[in-house]
Formats: sequence, C-alpha cells, structure tokens
Amino acid sequence: MALKARTKTPLHPTQNDLPEKTRTAVIEALAPALAAAMDLYAQAKSAHWNVKGPSFISLHELFDRVAEAADGWADLLAERIVQLGGTAEGTAQVVVERSSLPPYPLEITQGSEHTAALSRSLAAFGQQVRALIDHTDSLGDKDTADICTEISRACDKLLWFVEAHNA
Repeated sequence: MALKARTKTPLHPTQNDLPEKTRTAVIEALAPALAAAMDLYAQAKSAHWNVKGPSFISLHELFDRVAEAADGWADLLAERIVQLGGTAEGTAQVVVERSSLPPYPLEITQGSEHTAALSRSLAAFGQQVRALIDHTDSLGDKDTADICTEISRACDKLLWFVEAHNA
C-alpha cells in the first residue's frame, strides 16, 4: 500500500525559538513515527490478546508491556509535534495510511509466531526511530533527537526481551 502524503496543516502559534522551517521539517519527520508507534501498540495488544501455548502468561504479560511502552512512545512523539506547533495526527485512519511497520498476521496464535512477528515490528520501529535521531539533530533540534534516543534505547531493550523467546 502506498503511503499517502501527510496533509500540511498550518503551524499553531508558539514561542518556541526553533525556526519555523526547522519545526515544520521535524513535524514532517515525526508524523510517520507517530503512526508506527500507534501501529506497534495495536500489534502488541493483538499479540497480548491472542497468544496461546505453554508460555502464555509470560508472553501475555510481556506483550502488554510492549503495548504500554509503544503507547508511551506515541505520546512522546505526539506531544513533541504539538510543542513545535504541529497537529498530532493519530487517528486509526492516519495510522493505516502512514505506518511503515510490516502488517501483523491475524491468523497466528502460538507464542513463537507472535514473538517472531512482534520482533519484526519492534526492529522496524527501532530502525525508523534511530534514523530520526540523526535526521532531527541535523535539522538543529537536539531535543527531538534526545526523545528519539530515549525511545530507541527502550525499543531495543524490549526487542531483546521478545527475541529471547525466539530461541
């Protein structure tokens, strides 16, 4: 599915001292990551609800932990967009259009299938956020780069936890 271009909404007034051009570029860069974080949340909840097998309780709880983290990451990204004068576009329709994560398989049930699928999505999200660290820093927004670094570290840790079940 081709991703639709983000609709450009006017910046809201702010006394943030980053130049308008920088704020606009950072908002444009963060919008797909916000969609991916929200998609990751939904994927982790799907795994949480549908996992079966001998490791059910540990995976059920781990997947809920991933979902809670993804929800927090979406909140950080959305709040940064708004702090810069943008509009956080986080409806389900926008997420479907903009998320770059691999589609989550709906027919799986076994823990190993869910850990493999969720690992792929965590890795893709981590890659996307790591790219934003350098990009937003190069735009002159070290605060956003720092937020992305925080998310990247936490994502890598959860990827490690989920992948540990793939052995």
